[in-house]
Amino acid sequence: MQRINHNPWLELGARWFLGLTFVYASYHKIALPAHFAKIIYGYGLLPGASINLIAIVLPFLELFAGLALVLGVYPRSAAAIITGMLLAFMVGITINLIRGHEFDCGCFAFGKQGFASSAAQLLGRDVILVLLALNVLRFDGRRKWCALAPDRRLP
Repeated sequence: MQRINHNPWLELGARWFLGLTFVYASYHKIALPAHFAKIIYGYGLLPGASINLIAIVLPFLELFAGLALVLGVYPRSAAAIITGMLLAFMVGITINLIRGHEFDCGCFAFGKQGFASSAAQLLGRDVILVLLALNVLRFDGRRKWCALAPDRRLP
């Protein structure tokens, strides 16, 4: 029986699921950066001067990290970036949960058309995504369908 961190098909599924999730999540943020800036402001955690810059840079970081996972281009680096973003988001959710502050997470769409979830559901979903990212980070076998070098181990 293969160990979990040796199964290339499990790693491929984790990479594609995580990558496509982040590519999809970046779409509306790239299309409507002003709305995303309002979402970031709603968290009440960051200084006002940094919000516009974050609203412009973060969605492209999500897009490029997601594409890197799907294509298999530096998958460990992409998984590390996504893990960092998820952990930062989880801290933000937790702080607002403790405050009793309700907010639109801005994950997949804005307002009522988005995926409305409680903070506990958001945290649960993010724990699952972090576990998928950790699977990609810890994988030590030969990766399936990597754009750079499908026949050799990648870092």
